Amino acid sequence: MERERAVGVMSALWSVGAGLLLLLLWVRHRGLEAVLVHHRWVFVCFFLMPLSILFDIYYQLRAWAVWRLHSAPRQHAQRVQHIQEQVREWKKEGSRRYMCTGRPGWLTVSLRVGKYKKTHKNIMINLMDVLEVDSERQVVRVEPLVSMGQLTAYLNPMGWTIPVVPELDDLTVGGLIMGTGIESSSHIYGLFQHTCVAYELVLADGSLVRCSPTENSDLFYAVPWSCGTLGFLVAAEIKMVPAKKYVKIHYEPVRGLQKICEKFTEESKKKENSFVEGLMYSLDEAVIMTGVLTDEAEQSKINRIGNYYKPWFFKHVENYLKADRTGVEYIPSRHYYHRHTRSIFWELQDIIPFGNNAVFRYLFGWSPPKISLLKLTQGEAIRKLYEQHHVVQDMLVPIKSLEKSIQTFHVDLNVYPIWLCPFILPNNPGMVHPKGNEAELYVDIGAYGEPKSKQFEARASMRQMEKFVRSVHGFQMLYADCYMTREEFWDMFDGSLYHKLREEMNCKDAFPEVYDKICKAARH
Repeated sequence: MERERAVGVMSALWSVGAGLLLLLLWVRHRGLEAVLVHHRWVFVCFFLMPLSILFDIYYQLRAWAVWRLHSAPRQHAQRVQHIQEQVREWKKEGSRRYMCTGRPGWLTVSLRVGKYKKTHKNIMINLMDVLEVDSERQVVRVEPLVSMGQLTAYLNPMGWTIPVVPELDDLTVGGLIMGTGIESSSHIYGLFQHTCVAYELVLADGSLVRCSPTENSDLFYAVPWSCGTLGFLVAAEIKMVPAKKYVKIHYEPVRGLQKICEKFTEESKKKENSFVEGLMYSLDEAVIMTGVLTDEAEQSKINRIGNYYKPWFFKHVENYLKADRTGVEYIPSRHYYHRHTRSIFWELQDIIPFGNNAVFRYLFGWSPPKISLLKLTQGEAIRKLYEQHHVVQDMLVPIKSLEKSIQTFHVDLNVYPIWLCPFILPNNPGMVHPKGNEAELYVDIGAYGEPKSKQFEARASMRQMEKFVRSVHGFQMLYADCYMTREEFWDMFDGSLYHKLREEMNCKDAFPEVYDKICKAARH
């Protein structure tokens, strides 16, 4: 039996090797850039997808080894000391350059790569482990490079999860705090930052500080959205909630823009809904989904949507619209949390047009490409093509402005599907808060794909969108292309607390201003 298994493995390796050799010969004949631009799916299917599997295997084995050896808490202090030493060395060198993390830009989930990585002092931060699960306090303490996929895989077997699990496995805790994160439970819990109870940072002078709502509170509220311009995040404490086996999800097609907005707003206000999400497939067609956590399920209605051979989630949802029927399913919780990962929402259909084909899913669905590898290999030609003919934007607007916002998205972009995700925005200090003195219900409108609007021109159209979002007191997620001027940016965001701390903590010589890290000129 063992001999037969070994022969089978060797045969598979020989087949893969022969396939890669033929691919390399073909690439050499056609030229790498021609293949990447005109036949990108070939490169993705035969190179990036196998490489993505190796990436996943490495990180899973590493996480398993750390868990078995219980080495994360012991090594954490030593790793933080190394970061402090690097910062102090930077000061000894005369503080001639700004500092930034040494993590390669292509490893982040944002669409662009920061140019500043080449000119700033890179501080190496190798912090990617879960440190402690405190069941009594219902808090998990983690390092900043822990991913959502890693965290849910760690907590779920213990009977825990976190209140807001932003989509896509590779999103990291640090990115979700220093930027932002959202999920269909955010109408109850707020953005990812609102589920955090404490941060630990290494500051510009090399000191280590802890901040929370009661300890260094100004820093605690200023850190979110600051993009690493106040200090280096080295640990975070996040609330936990009990996990359940399934999400009972209800699908309801809705037609007519006014009815869509009314139904979505109505469901978003219901606290009994654990999850609320909308997918718009045209200006007047949508499916509104609501879900509740449960440990019981009707066996005939269980849908393990995360299995590799299953249809992409957004395509599965569209079937309810096409059939014009409602439906109920029970999705295993972890499958639900990462339901858009395999298709990268719907971005993968532009790269592999036949990716949702049943034959392709069964043969290759177990190895979806990593976003970081897609970005690493996109090349200058594809980058320019995406910049002019592709959008990836999340705009956060008050839910009372939803109908007007969707109409604006339709006129300026005309990109579908559109993702709708509600969230409650508390009136906390910091860069992002409601205009009034009370918490307010907002909605994330996500547009990902090729604009069909005839008048679309990347810079002009996006500046028009940004102007509209400012006019309704909304906010733009900072991972995306930002065309605003500095004045317009600080008109959108409240910089009072941020600038105050930049002065008090002597950050101006240590870190660039957040605008200078996220504006279009700072990325390529």
